[in-house]
Amino acid sequence: MNKTIRRAAVFALLLVFALLIRATWVQFYDGKALADDKNNRRNAIATYAAPLGNIIVGGHAVTGSARTAHGDLAYKRTYTDGKLYAAVTGYASQSYAPTQLEGIYEDVLNGTDTRLKSIMDTVTGKRADPGDVVTTIDPAVQKAAYKALGDKKGSAVAIDPKTGRILAAVSTPSYDPSSLTDANTAGTAWQRLTTDPDKPLTNRALRQPLPPGSTFKLVVAAAALEDGLYSSVDQDTRSPNPYMLPGSTRPLTNENASAPCENAPIRVALRYSCNNVFGKMAVDLGQDKVRAMAEKFGFNDAKQDVPVRAYPSVYPSGMDKAQTALSGIGQFDVTATPLQMAMVSAAIANGGELVSPHMVAQVTDGGGDALEKFDEAGSKRIVSASTARQLQSAMETVVSQGTGTNAQIPGATVGGKTGTAQHGENNSKTPYAWFTSYAKSDTTGKEVAVAVMVEQSDAARSEVSGNGLAAPVAKATMRAALGG
Repeated sequence: MNKTIRRAAVFALLLVFALLIRATWVQFYDGKALADDKNNRRNAIATYAAPLGNIIVGGHAVTGSARTAHGDLAYKRTYTDGKLYAAVTGYASQSYAPTQLEGIYEDVLNGTDTRLKSIMDTVTGKRADPGDVVTTIDPAVQKAAYKALGDKKGSAVAIDPKTGRILAAVSTPSYDPSSLTDANTAGTAWQRLTTDPDKPLTNRALRQPLPPGSTFKLVVAAAALEDGLYSSVDQDTRSPNPYMLPGSTRPLTNENASAPCENAPIRVALRYSCNNVFGKMAVDLGQDKVRAMAEKFGFNDAKQDVPVRAYPSVYPSGMDKAQTALSGIGQFDVTATPLQMAMVSAAIANGGELVSPHMVAQVTDGGGDALEKFDEAGSKRIVSASTARQLQSAMETVVSQGTGTNAQIPGATVGGKTGTAQHGENNSKTPYAWFTSYAKSDTTGKEVAVAVMVEQSDAARSEVSGNGLAAPVAKATMRAALGG
């Protein structure tokens, strides 16, 4: 063999080795990435080759699967009362990545979760029967909140303070997830939903933090009582009215100019929602102490999973004293989700302990056996039992005699706090209306904590208030939770 032929043979052999190495690399290293690629059509074909598992509310499936008429995707997802439960279920689409519970438990619902496989499934490579996701949502409570919100743009969250179970999570305007399930029609629906200025795909209950306004005064009051700045909710606070923002000539005034807010104790200040009291209180405590209490309630938590990840509610840092005063009334850069404000009321109602909120009770396999259970949720103490009792008493005064009278429920003890948060530069846009509350049946002892945020309604600007818009929604939700 001459030198030229020998060199060509060696070169060809090297090419074969390179090809083998590359094939091995693709098969063993890139194979999983390629298989999991969202553009791999075979994944969608496999996912929708058989009916999916279901999301369960109140013992009944609110999801289903239906045969498709054509194409290589044999089944598509269906929804019962899709608009009602969209903030809980999210959507499973042949064209778009799943969201909410559909996304979190995608592997359980499509049968690819390894915990679902039997020994025979492992041997044969057969896909396991899909599992189900059992939620904590109470259909009566969900329906009551959804109906009460009506055409308003807003949201509501209801929590059982004793167990942490989320009984309702509603966001309006809503959308029908069924419009996104079929690949043949999903594109048109997606275009319509994503260009809608009301943003129906946004989960306002969990994922749209906004200024909480005066509902945040509960956090400041809790910090003041725990710190010992005041020994009781009935101690005078030495608060001038108006209160001049430190370092400025701007007064912090009150919505009701005739309210007895000068030197008002916490009970009176919550009853009349006195800005001067809580602005000064935040400055006297200092932003670090207020932030510490806010974070105990759950603010600034970037991993608040229920199990859907909620957007963080924020108490800012690096403020001057004037900004700290504004933060004390839930303004400046303070933001909160309805979930967060429901957690505040839940902790106060539960004697100062916050049970981790969750909307899934258990995840089951195809035979109904539990893969995961969440009813033993952890808890942590936020404030002392004494502080919780005092805040309960003050919140009940708000509902019985103060700014939250629209939340009164015969046969139940109700405590609450209203909020009307400024919106836009110099409050140029319609304010946000808030109400956070709890209720306890005088006969059965059943309890619930509820937070409502109304972002926009048809009400005239002068009629926008927490008591006027949000409290009636909270009342309807709490009544349903207490049993009628």
